[in-house]
Amino acid sequence: MNEISQALQIDEGAPVAWHCHRDDSVGIAMRDLEKGEDVAISGASVQLLDAIPAGHKFALKEHASDDEVIRYGAPIGKASRAIAIGQHVHSHNLASALSGELDYGAFEPAPAASGAIERGALADWQGYRRADGRFATRNEIWLLPTVGCVAPLVEMVAREAAEIHRGKLDGIIGFGHPHGCSQLGDDLSGTRDVLAALCDNPNAGGVVLVGLGCESNQLDDLVALVPARSRSKLRTMRAQEAGDEREQLLSIIGELVEMLAPLERERAPASALTVGLKCGGSDALSGLTANPLLGRFSDALAAASGKLLLTEIPEIFGAEDALLARSSSPAVFSAGGELVNRFKRYFLDQGLPVSENPSPGNIAGGITTLEEKSLGAVQKGGRAPLVDVVDYGGTAELPGLTLLEAPGNDAVSSTALAAAGATMILFTTGRGTPLGFPVPTVKVSSNSRLAASKPGWIDFDAGRVLTEGQDAIDHAFADYVNAVAGGRPTQAERTGQRVISIWKRGVTL
Repeated sequence: MNEISQALQIDEGAPVAWHCHRDDSVGIAMRDLEKGEDVAISGASVQLLDAIPAGHKFALKEHASDDEVIRYGAPIGKASRAIAIGQHVHSHNLASALSGELDYGAFEPAPAASGAIERGALADWQGYRRADGRFATRNEIWLLPTVGCVAPLVEMVAREAAEIHRGKLDGIIGFGHPHGCSQLGDDLSGTRDVLAALCDNPNAGGVVLVGLGCESNQLDDLVALVPARSRSKLRTMRAQEAGDEREQLLSIIGELVEMLAPLERERAPASALTVGLKCGGSDALSGLTANPLLGRFSDALAAASGKLLLTEIPEIFGAEDALLARSSSPAVFSAGGELVNRFKRYFLDQGLPVSENPSPGNIAGGITTLEEKSLGAVQKGGRAPLVDVVDYGGTAELPGLTLLEAPGNDAVSSTALAAAGATMILFTTGRGTPLGFPVPTVKVSSNSRLAASKPGWIDFDAGRVLTEGQDAIDHAFADYVNAVAGGRPTQAERTGQRVISIWKRGVTL
């Protein structure tokens, strides 16, 4: 599905049009193309019947109404009207074919991937070894509120403590959220689960859980859910019981700083990395440059026995067959199919279509259907074996690729990745966003224009693949990831753009 059959280069070294896969019935404009322009692609010349914006599709063959349109070697929907060779292919003549839940059939062992990456392709890095043997990319103190009522307090005191103890740790951060009370059942459980899992992230060398006192999400219940290996780093405070809550929090933080400040980085193998994979604000190049770059890195990390996390379940709809085909066992195959169908049911129970995606920004960038978006998005996981499926608030424990339950929303899914143990997130984008999350979030632009226009947002330019070649950029990216793992701050860290967001699924009392 990731095979690139041809890219036509112009004098400046940038491609004019791209044919993603030999079976594709559309080409991709790599710059704005004029009506009447002749475009050479895959050994043929196509005269354009429409102007084609950069990143958008044009037909390479005739399509009758209801014919499948093929990109990445797979259907991305059906023609909603006849499409002539050279016409613009987008939302006016292409529609999603997604409907509801599917029967994914029986498990079949995946064939061995050809051209497997050898172990040792990724270098060691410098990390913090925790008492339980895990490695962290940062040595930080996190303040987490049990309930939204004390979220501003947590954020205010964290900022003050960060100034007091500047330079002693990698960070002291307060992560506010509005939940933890007026919730019931599974909704409240989800809030507890994800907060408890965040407490377990290795990057948090110390965690201060701050409660109000009267909330539904009681401190004792939350602490009981934190894995035993992380209990010793927890400190708690109930604001209603404290005298001067600010002074008490500053005192607690000071004790944690004294404990954590002497820790130094040491050599860590690639297998000690746990990386979350995310995309947001995608464009038509995301599936050509940035996501395949992450896919090749994922292959190398999986070969080194590192852990990878893939989520955004609604942005797998239409591409799940290819992902499930890499399942390591019948149990994983079954769990993956059940998770995708459960998420579809989540949409259908609200009376919403499962195809209500892409976003307006995606569409403006050239992505037409959810199938097209999904087929580009799943490339972040490369060819790594799918070894596990975990529920929201769960933790990745196995080397290889784990599928994590969470929606596509950037903040919600990235928080879930950190809660599942990711000590770094690789985040591809074609439109750009300044937002960062609890763990270092490397923003990877799909196009060089975005990287040049938003240097304060973007950490790595994957658009360089088009002019500098795949091998050179793969090596540069691996080096950059190692540097960030070893302490180089991301743009979001530099600007303080770090948040959490909890998935709210139930009623509010």
